[in-house]
Amino acid sequence: MTLLFYVLLFLVSVAVTLGGCSLFTNAIEWLGKRLGISEGAVGSIFAAIGTTLPETSIPVIAIFFGKSQQEADVGLGAILGAPFMLSTLVLPILALLLILFARAGKRSAQFHLNYGEVRTDLTFFTVGYAVALGCVFIPSHAVHVAAAIGLMGLYIYYMKIKFSAEDEDGGEGSLDPLVFAKRAQTPSYTMIGLQAVAGLGGLIAGAHLFVTAAETVATTFAVSPLILALLIAPLATELPEMSNSFLWLYRKKDRLAIGNVTGAMVFQGTFPVSVGLIGTEWALAPSAMLTMVLAMVAAGLCLLQILVGGRWQPALLGAGAILYVGYTVYLYAF
Repeated sequence: MTLLFYVLLFLVSVAVTLGGCSLFTNAIEWLGKRLGISEGAVGSIFAAIGTTLPETSIPVIAIFFGKSQQEADVGLGAILGAPFMLSTLVLPILALLLILFARAGKRSAQFHLNYGEVRTDLTFFTVGYAVALGCVFIPSHAVHVAAAIGLMGLYIYYMKIKFSAEDEDGGEGSLDPLVFAKRAQTPSYTMIGLQAVAGLGGLIAGAHLFVTAAETVATTFAVSPLILALLIAPLATELPEMSNSFLWLYRKKDRLAIGNVTGAMVFQGTFPVSVGLIGTEWALAPSAMLTMVLAMVAAGLCLLQILVGGRWQPALLGAGAILYVGYTVYLYAF
C-alpha cells in the first residue's frame, strides 16, 4: 500500500477518535449530572476520563495486542506524551487564552478556581508520576506490577476524595444536549448508556487505526515510532480535551476548564502508566524519560505558585510552554 494511503488512514483515525471522544464525553457528563455528582468531580473525574480514553486505548491496543516492538513504542509514546502535553502545553495555552479573553473584555484576567481542588490534583499527579519514573531504574517486573497496583489504588483514593467533596459553587452551567436525545431535557440512562458505548467503540477503532498508521509512516521515514507518538498522538487525542477546556474558559467555567486538564493528568499519571508497567519492560529511552521529568517540573511549578501565592498568575503559567517548545527543538535537533 502507498504512503498516501497510510497518511489518509492516520487522518481517518484522528477523525474517528475525535468523534468517539465527543460522544463519550457528552454522555459521561450527562451521567454525572443524572447521578447528582458535584461539578468539581464531573470536571476532574467524568470529563477527564472521557477525554483521556483515546490516549488510554492506544497503549492498551498497541502493548497488549500489537505484534512488534514498534507498536509497543507507539503505546509508550501515547502513555508518556499525554501528561507532558497537558502540563507543558495545554495549561499554558489556557493561561494565554485567559489573558487574551481579558484584553478583549470578555472576562476577568484571573482564574476563578477552588485552588484546594487544583492543589489536590497536582499533588496526586506528581506523586504517581514520581513512582512511575522511579520504576525505570528498578528492572524488576514484580516491582513494576506492585507499583502499578499501587498507582491504581492511588487513583481510586483520589476518586473517593473528589466524590466526597462538596460543590461549594453550586454548579457553573448546564451541559449541551445529549447527542442521542437532543430534544430531551433530561435524557434517560438508556440513551446515555447507548451513546457512551457508541463513543467507546469509536475510540477503540480510532486507536487501532492510529497505531497501524503511525507504525507504517515511522518505518517509511525512518522516524522512531516512540518520538512520533510522543508528539503526534497527544496532539490528535488531546484535541477534544483542549476544545472543551477552551470553550469552558470562554464561558467563565474555570473549574470545569482546569479540572478537565488537571484531573486528566492524575488519570494519565496512574492508570495508563500502570498499563505500561505491566505490559512492557518499562525500559525507557532518554527522550522518553525527559518527557516525564519535564511534566513533573511543569506540574511542580504550577503547584509552587499555589503554595507561595495562593493562586496562579496567568503570565507565569503561560511561560511553562517554554518546556514544550524546548523539548520539541531538542527532538528535531538530536
